[in-house]
Amino acid sequence: MYQAKITEKEAGQRFDKYLHRILPNAGSSFIYKMLRKKNIVLNDKKADGSEKIRAGDSVSIYFSDETLAKFTGKEASGTADKGNMDFRAAFHAVSGVHILYENAHVLLVDKPAGVLSQKAAQADISLNEWLIGYLLESGSITEQELTIYKPSVCNRLDRNTSGIVLCAKSLRGAQLFGELLKNRTLHKYYQTYVKGQVKGEHLIEGYLHKDEKRNQVFVVPIANQAQQSYIRTAYKPIRQERDKTLLEVELITGKPHQIRAHLASIGHPLLGDYKYGDQTWNEEYRKKCNVQWQLLHAFKVVFPHLEEPFGDLSGRTFCAGLPEIFNAVCEKQPFT
Repeated sequence: MYQAKITEKEAGQRFDKYLHRILPNAGSSFIYKMLRKKNIVLNDKKADGSEKIRAGDSVSIYFSDETLAKFTGKEASGTADKGNMDFRAAFHAVSGVHILYENAHVLLVDKPAGVLSQKAAQADISLNEWLIGYLLESGSITEQELTIYKPSVCNRLDRNTSGIVLCAKSLRGAQLFGELLKNRTLHKYYQTYVKGQVKGEHLIEGYLHKDEKRNQVFVVPIANQAQQSYIRTAYKPIRQERDKTLLEVELITGKPHQIRAHLASIGHPLLGDYKYGDQTWNEEYRKKCNVQWQLLHAFKVVFPHLEEPFGDLSGRTFCAGLPEIFNAVCEKQPFT
């Protein structure tokens, strides 16, 4: 038999989706059959699976221990424990992550350059594993809760882009960030050094075309293929220097490599960007200042008006200070 109380992290989802999470090896037809037979009940009453579960709801599953183990996937002893040990190891292995804000549903962190947001290969350790390890270590989530909902990173920064990453601790947090990012009501700002002198504020538009073989994107002014993505990027200069400009960039649409490719397409590639930038210029700064990758930092997010339970985020601005490498390349007497 299985009995549990719905937590705030799990609330807000359909009951059948919750059941699929805790019974991953059970098919839909089996789950609905068990609901009809009242072998699975919600608040001690018959349910059809369409109910929205709330914090405090009780779930009872009247299966034998063997059947429960089969459908939860816990027959292989030690697998879950090993996975949780891996998360804890990731928390201790990944250094330099700073927590900017945390509540019951969300976490905002400042990711250093060099850390993956999500795994690219099975053996990788990413911010996603660090997050779960941190929540286990801090007691914010239990191992049992992990079998139902796994906290996750909600926006991805390139490995070598530093700055603010949005993380969901609960399903409600994931739903909030999903809605804000889809509707573009969360405003995201970056700082970067680009080649040349940039004067005045600009809004640039175009379409991204991805070359799958080279894992690069290219900006074209007019869409000529269905899979090309419309992009908008706004920027303004903060400081002009001898051979470069420090920019504030607003990422309006948010596509992979958008800022890097868009600014390179107008003749202002990012400093340290070996994929889209000026190789000779990059090499000068690599030798002089040890610039190893693109200087791009997600430094600010601005939240719109939000209702409860996210009133503590409503209208707020969060900032992450620039990495030290930005100071290392700064001209002492900028040309302004």
